Amino acid sequence: MHEETVAGESRTVRRARTTRRARAVAAGGAVLTVLAGLGVRAFADGDFAKYAGDALYTVLICALVAVIAPGARPAVAAGAALSFSWAVELLQLTGIPADLAGRSAVARLVLGSTFNAPDLFWYAVGAGFAWAVAALVTSPSSPGCAPRTSASR
Repeated sequence: MHEETVAGESRTVRRARTTRRARAVAAGGAVLTVLAGLGVRAFADGDFAKYAGDALYTVLICALVAVIAPGARPAVAAGAALSFSWAVELLQLTGIPADLAGRSAVARLVLGSTFNAPDLFWYAVGAGFAWAVAALVTSPSSPGCAPRTSASR
């Protein structure tokens, strides 16, 4: 069976290259998000730092979803990140994250420790921001982006 080729390159090769590029962009976004979070912690405090951290948490999760599933639509990646963030926040109502946070700094960073209802809103802000950036980056009018076809949706 012959694969359709364009300029000597098979569809499979093009798809693999596009997937690698999408994963690299998402991984870069994750690194930038972590740096933004560290910057907020270093140069801000109070409510701004706390809620910016909440939003950036969801942005980071969205970037990680895009690394794992580079073909996911921006709305799906943002929805998955928001769902995960909300699930973690609601898990805090059980006390399990607080117990784990007392034993591990990593658990404290990933799971938090105390439920705070306004965090749910700021996770949604982060998901909206991540969706907007991903939609811009993957739009057909973006430089270097191939237009989406029905086969790539």
